[in-house]
Amino acid sequence: MTPYSPPLRDVRFVLEELLEHGSLSLPGFEEIGPELADAVLEEAGRLAGEVWAPLNAVGDRQGCRRREDGAVTLPEGFAEAYRAYAEGGWNGIGVSAAHGGQGLPETVASAVQEMLHGANMALGLCPMLTAGAIEALARHGSETLQARYLPPLVEGRWTGTMNLTEPQAGSDLSQVRTLAEPADDASGRYRLRGQKIYITWGEHEAAENILHLVLARTPNAPEGNRGISLFLVPKYLVEEDGSLGARNDVTCTGLEHKLGIHGSPTCSLSFGEQEGAIGYRVGELGRGLNHMFTMMNEARHKVGIQGIGVAERACQQARGYALERVQGRRDGAPCAIAEHLDVRRMLLSMRARTDALRALALTCAAQMDRARHARDEAERQAAQARVEVLIPVVKAFSTDQAVEIASLGLQVHGGMGYIEETGAAQLLRDARIAPIYEGTNGIQALDLAGRKLARDGGAALSRLADEVEATAEALAASPELRPLGESLAGGVADLRTAMGLVLAQGADPERGADAVQACATPFLGLAGHVLCAWQLGRSALRAEAALADGTHDADFYRTKLAAAEFGLRQWLPEGRARLAAIEAGLGGLAALKPEHL
Repeated sequence: MTPYSPPLRDVRFVLEELLEHGSLSLPGFEEIGPELADAVLEEAGRLAGEVWAPLNAVGDRQGCRRREDGAVTLPEGFAEAYRAYAEGGWNGIGVSAAHGGQGLPETVASAVQEMLHGANMALGLCPMLTAGAIEALARHGSETLQARYLPPLVEGRWTGTMNLTEPQAGSDLSQVRTLAEPADDASGRYRLRGQKIYITWGEHEAAENILHLVLARTPNAPEGNRGISLFLVPKYLVEEDGSLGARNDVTCTGLEHKLGIHGSPTCSLSFGEQEGAIGYRVGELGRGLNHMFTMMNEARHKVGIQGIGVAERACQQARGYALERVQGRRDGAPCAIAEHLDVRRMLLSMRARTDALRALALTCAAQMDRARHARDEAERQAAQARVEVLIPVVKAFSTDQAVEIASLGLQVHGGMGYIEETGAAQLLRDARIAPIYEGTNGIQALDLAGRKLARDGGAALSRLADEVEATAEALAASPELRPLGESLAGGVADLRTAMGLVLAQGADPERGADAVQACATPFLGLAGHVLCAWQLGRSALRAEAALADGTHDADFYRTKLAAAEFGLRQWLPEGRARLAAIEAGLGGLAALKPEHL
């Protein structure tokens, strides 16, 4: 099994690209400077590679165990690895200094998270959800709640969870039944009763306390989404002086037995089996789903990052095996399987996709930084519009591709990939959850095609397409890169055509909603391919310039050129084929009865 090596050089390559294009010319990034960012990445790489990565297989083999008292035992070393993360200050790197964090740019924080998820996805889920809880409290919590609960969350002494799903309420959260009744002591507290399922890191003992953010209904609240509010429910009650008090009425009733991420405790939680779980309202009554989306959008971007981390690890593992495994002959002599062109094709496909996905996710993070820190209000609004278009693509396209990349990695291993000891199978099993949770990828596609595209007539995506076209023109100006520019120009033209079709189909008063549902997933796939090809085109331009300048790192830049050529000439055409599915429209989908499938 090839040891995980944090992709520091590849991450730096993307950050340098963003700096050159002015995407990181922000107050936060100017203050820390590239040198400090580089030092942060180096230290994060050490934590990921030396502390977290060796526990990845341990977590898969051992899993988590629920004890009779409802407590959960983590795999060996997990609690210590989490504490090393928290004590190192990593939990607060992207949090505003006003809330006790380090205030580093989201771009740097996202790069750190990729390395941690690549090292150990199951363990990385814990701080990922805590980051979402911090964002939700910082945006919607009262000053009292922020003062009491944010500092230990930011420090990592406490962790956070997101409690949405119930047995009858999965993607349709309007069906939530958990009840929050005002306590009878005039304290402003509530008592919650109900069940939640699939709660990631819902119970553990790696941190002193767990703060559950819970969707629930108050008495006499209207039906549907308008009746849902958001509540903070601590595992241990917190006294006025900040010390921990009695155990709250929250119980872990079971652990899910999952396909992958065995080291992450996925819990069923029961609230209020006795007197009722004490909770505190976060934000406005009836606005819980809106407030929770603050947490969910943060999580969706990071789920895309998760997929990229696993994809990177799959690339490294497949490459390491292919260079060592001797099978067959080439030029009359025994050779490693990496010499066979079909294996080389798979390795290059994995590398090109992973590079492109990373660049797109960090580009989205850079826009998140602009939306938060740009001095001009119009610039902040434009950046936020881009973020809202990019997040469903980053979440869905990255995770779909991660599954394919991990599957290709297993294929490179051949029969050995099907054997658990190589670790290739774990990566595929772990990656498979990412297209499902935090909103299935079908929901992400509907969000992009049915909401984000329609609400501004495609303006935000069209402005991104303008930048893609500019990159295509720059590529076409180079004799060596002209074929790449032509391919990219064709891809963005297809995307513009698809945008027009989706908008037109969605405007049909009778069948518009069904038409958008039918074409949403192909549309997101086309957008993902084109936007990733754009990133590869930018990579090719930088690599060509570096090689022309006589860089000392020529092999690195030649690999970037090869990945860009493969992505633009062989991978992008696969994405462009989705235009035909969009043009086909509803076809027989609407007419066919489900029972006839």
